[in-house]
Amino acid sequence: MRAMILAAGLGKRMQPMTANLPKPLLKVGKKTLIEHQVERLAATGISGIVINHFYLGGMIQELLRDGSKYRVPIEYSREPILLDTAGGIIKALPKLRDSSFIVVNADVWTDFDFSRLQPIDGVEQLAHLVMVPNAEHHPQGDFMLDANGLVCEARDARDRRLTFSGISVMHQKLFDGFPIQPRSVVPLLKAAMAKNQVTGQVHEGLWIDIGTPERLQELNTQFAQQQDA
Repeated sequence: MRAMILAAGLGKRMQPMTANLPKPLLKVGKKTLIEHQVERLAATGISGIVINHFYLGGMIQELLRDGSKYRVPIEYSREPILLDTAGGIIKALPKLRDSSFIVVNADVWTDFDFSRLQPIDGVEQLAHLVMVPNAEHHPQGDFMLDANGLVCEARDARDRRLTFSGISVMHQKLFDGFPIQPRSVVPLLKAAMAKNQVTGQVHEGLWIDIGTPERLQELNTQFAQQQDA
């Protein structure tokens, strides 16, 4: 199974740090965010990684190259316009090749074990989402995970909602019939949820959405303390 790292965002919330640098190249310790992500994925033995990029994406390619340094083949999907999550995945499908694949945001920091993710069939499951407890900056959560392991909107059960971690397995059939154009993956997931075709699991471990300079600074402080321990 291959993996796709979503790395095409503009990083507006990280300004001025991203004025001349794509967000995935911000550093935690001595390595960039995307290097940490690539290394964690490569450690699971996946067969390859596809990275989409738009804003200053050539810098990402220049750093990671063909992936030989990380012992995993890396390919790139350059976007001439920003295609959002679904549009970016649809454009990259020929490079992903596998019927189902891991998708992970470049800007999440986690100790989640990617080897826990398995291929899905595209019939009963069109997507499998990793959910996490709600952070202080996102207390309302995104979706609910029911007793049968199905993910649903549950608008009337906000106290039971969890946050979508940005880590998932998706099947090519989730994107059937959609052209390559700017489009979010959320409406596609919600449509599949309505047909009970989205499953999920909860990760109780470390997970940080690196959405602000302050969170990145806090993470670097924690990381340095762990290295010194």
